[in-house]
Amino acid sequence: MRNTILFLSLISLVLSATAQNGSINPEQLTQIKKSYKVTDPATRALTNALTNNDIKNLILDRPNLATIDHNFKYKVKVLGISDQKKSGRCWMFTSMNVLRPMVIEKYKLSNFEFSHNYLYFWDAFEKANLYLEAQIKYANKPFTDLYVDWLFKNPIGDGGVWSSFTNLADKYGLVPKEVMPETNSSENTSWMMRVISTKLREYGLILRDMTAKQAKPESIQSTKLRMLGEIYRILALNLGEPPTEFTYRFVSKDGEIGENKTFTPKTFMAEVLGPIDFTNYVMLMNDPTREYYKMYEIEYDRNVMEGRNWTYLNLPNEELKPFAIASIKANKALYASCDVGKQLNSELGYSDVHNYNFESLYGISFGMNKAQRIQTFESGSSHGMALIAVDVDASEKPVKWQFENSWGASSGHNGYLTFTDYWFNEYLFRVVVLKEFLDTKTLNLLEQKTIVLPPWDPMFQADE
Repeated sequence: MRNTILFLSLISLVLSATAQNGSINPEQLTQIKKSYKVTDPATRALTNALTNNDIKNLILDRPNLATIDHNFKYKVKVLGISDQKKSGRCWMFTSMNVLRPMVIEKYKLSNFEFSHNYLYFWDAFEKANLYLEAQIKYANKPFTDLYVDWLFKNPIGDGGVWSSFTNLADKYGLVPKEVMPETNSSENTSWMMRVISTKLREYGLILRDMTAKQAKPESIQSTKLRMLGEIYRILALNLGEPPTEFTYRFVSKDGEIGENKTFTPKTFMAEVLGPIDFTNYVMLMNDPTREYYKMYEIEYDRNVMEGRNWTYLNLPNEELKPFAIASIKANKALYASCDVGKQLNSELGYSDVHNYNFESLYGISFGMNKAQRIQTFESGSSHGMALIAVDVDASEKPVKWQFENSWGASSGHNGYLTFTDYWFNEYLFRVVVLKEFLDTKTLNLLEQKTIVLPPWDPMFQADE
């Protein structure tokens, strides 16, 4: 007994000492404090500056402003700036901004917008169904299971990518903005999404309980349909009910009035876009945390049960850029997404790796590369925009690029964002290119089997 007590006491002492190994003792604190020399005039000046001013204003590199130039050698013909307001629908706006120049040119319009509210309704509805089906699939798994944990943490959201748009367009078609205009809830989505998220989590518990009680599959599906009926009602009350048929006519920029025709959403899409095949669009990604020249697919990163997951080919930047340039030269805008807030001068609509100098202010180096920023959640794609312009040097190498944003015409440079090619390398993550602009080597790479990745990977945050 005495030996047992002695042994336990020794273990306790060892654990106590181990727990204290990482703590800061007075001698260490004295050493640490030397990094801040309060009596040093430069340190005092920096303290005064930082405690009385906005950090971003203090680190703005003013000589770098002299390099700003919003002119481009190659630029897609675009008209009008859209505004997603307080919603996470950038991916939807971007996708439609890629396609609407085709409609404007075809009908000689002064401007045109598809209805974002229309597809937003179906996006939320389909995501709810996908969530409920996933809860049924993993109903026998414990709450500690990674998939179950991920589902309850992420029941629904505004975000998405290019394939999210194509899934919806293929199934539900498109309508003009005038046919289903924006509502307060479509432009300010947070409260509606909170309500739906709360209900979906509750539904998840019900479906899990039914499964635990060995309810018949048909009973579970019947319950799911009743749940979807309630989600549909919430959406219709907030967004209006999507049209199944409508009449519409185009008015050209010269005032010429077109024929008034009756459409369904799918016949309207066929009318304005022609026989479009969205499988001809390929997502190319620059993700230095993974092997290049491989096809990847993110599990459950879709919005429609039968739709396509987010799938991409991973390429080095220098092999990705020529395809983007070829598309712009051919007057084809590209879906693109990036870490928009990094080194962005929002007032001037200009992004460059030298815009803000943190090191000069704090006297501390910041050394993570792109891969390390991704792995540590320091950086990742946060926003989608249409890539519409590129400027090149005498040897046709890219110098700077431009986005058409969806934050309204008062944002950035008249609604656009210019960024340097150096910024492209560090903070642009993906573009969507038509297959016709890819070379044979890259087209062959598309034929390989995809490597499936989990939906909670740090790189795969939906564009908002």
